[in-house]
Amino acid sequence: MSREKVSRDRETKKEKSHRRKSKTNRICKEVVINLLKKLYFFLRLCFDTVVDYIFAMYWESTHQSLPDLDKKHAMLRKSAVALAKEIKNKELKSEELVTACIERIKLVNPVLNAVTDERYEDALKEAREVDKLIEAGLSEEDSKKPFLGVPFTAKESHAVKGMLHTLGILSRKHIRADEDAECVRLLRVAGAIPVAVTNVPEINKWQESRNNVFGQTNNPYHTGRTPGGSSGGEAALSAALACPIALCSDIGGSTRMPAFYCGLYALNPTAGHTSLKGSALRSGKDPTMASIGFLSRHCEDLIPLTKVVAADKAHLLDLDRQVHVKDLKFYYVESVNDLRVSPVCSDLKKAMKKVIYRLSSQAENTEQAPKPYYHEGFNHSFALWRHAMTKEADSFPKLLANNEGEVNGLVELAKKLVGASQFTLAAIFKCLDEQVLPPVPAAWADRLTQQLKDDLLETLGSDGVLLFPSAPAPAPYHCEAFLRPFNFAFWGVFNALKFPAAQVPLGLNADGLPLGLQVVAAPQHDALCVAVAEHLGAMFQGYVPPCRVPE
Repeated sequence: MSREKVSRDRETKKEKSHRRKSKTNRICKEVVINLLKKLYFFLRLCFDTVVDYIFAMYWESTHQSLPDLDKKHAMLRKSAVALAKEIKNKELKSEELVTACIERIKLVNPVLNAVTDERYEDALKEAREVDKLIEAGLSEEDSKKPFLGVPFTAKESHAVKGMLHTLGILSRKHIRADEDAECVRLLRVAGAIPVAVTNVPEINKWQESRNNVFGQTNNPYHTGRTPGGSSGGEAALSAALACPIALCSDIGGSTRMPAFYCGLYALNPTAGHTSLKGSALRSGKDPTMASIGFLSRHCEDLIPLTKVVAADKAHLLDLDRQVHVKDLKFYYVESVNDLRVSPVCSDLKKAMKKVIYRLSSQAENTEQAPKPYYHEGFNHSFALWRHAMTKEADSFPKLLANNEGEVNGLVELAKKLVGASQFTLAAIFKCLDEQVLPPVPAAWADRLTQQLKDDLLETLGSDGVLLFPSAPAPAPYHCEAFLRPFNFAFWGVFNALKFPAAQVPLGLNADGLPLGLQVVAAPQHDALCVAVAEHLGAMFQGYVPPCRVPE
């Protein structure tokens, strides 16, 4: 045997040995990392349990019950679609409905603190005009208005002509809108009547609807808990059976989060198909991952309302598609391994398992049964959303200063410590996030976002949906979000992907708090989200009122 061959054999053995050691080291490293992650999530669960216990000691004593629904207001149980039909068929007068809405708002708002401004008298006048039109016989144009005579409320960040448009900041506390936001205008064109505007966090950027202008909005299921943000005022009123239509928007869960916390259905449409003009001071000309959406007690309202605000782009969403749920492909994610967010609680895990079990039992074969899905991108849900926010045209520190300069987060934090800041701590933290903390590596985030998007597109196709947790837990106590600031990433990751997503209520837990999950589809397949939401809601109680309602 030649010396060269012996040498080569030795080198080959060394290489093999090195590869074996590398593989062993890599496996050991992965095992250690996985064990450390499990330990971390266990400790995080313990932390969350202790936090809940401490906050409960205060907030449980503050709970106020919501007034029951009177028989004279019983019509408010119905969907906006059903009410519009009754008005056109002369079975119900618009004035009666608007009056019931106003009276119910006056009953529940002292408990919820949701309304920031109202136009009750003007709404009643407009309702009487609708009734006169119907009595005289509708023109062809008026007969095509899908929500003729039906009242609606809008989050205060949507401009409603003549109404306060503060966006929750003190420097705008006397500012009123000169004209309607595009989404408000479109609802008016559809025949709907604005009644009031509702509370939001400063510039819509927090998980609670609290600001220094109007204070804190409460959850109708438990007033010691948050209704979420930024459409928290809308969700609180809707769940309390106070208004048939709730006009929202969503850039990081702002429609779906309040819907989940308040036990409602919601749809955040595919990004780029609704106009943000006049909403949160936006021009409507810049690309955005935000969408105009609605939440409702009735799933049947979501598609007709989305058609209104999508306007001439509605056909691109294929909202009239006939969907047969039994023919769809189902995938699911039970938990998310993002170290920044809390672990999913047992109540929501059980709810997901029940849904998967029922869908599996309904499947005609194993191929149709729901299948688990996961992608590394979900491990970085918050980071992907945070990076996506850097591509938005508006600047939070500038908007906080009413576009007259820029708020300095460090300065405001120092002022807050001595009680001199006019901003909430949540708004200051958001400024610090943009101005002080290092940015997410752009190339990495773009690459991972695209990989996650591509993989989901291939997996879901045109007939697949992803069932995804709504949040780590049901509605938290007020101010708990400061200790769990990243939990909204369960919603925000789908904003970053620009995928449509529906929120589905699944009844209540043992504490009387709403449960739920999200249904996600590929872009422009919004109809799949709504069809599955309606199917699951019907199977698992859906919306359950937070008060007694007449039979």
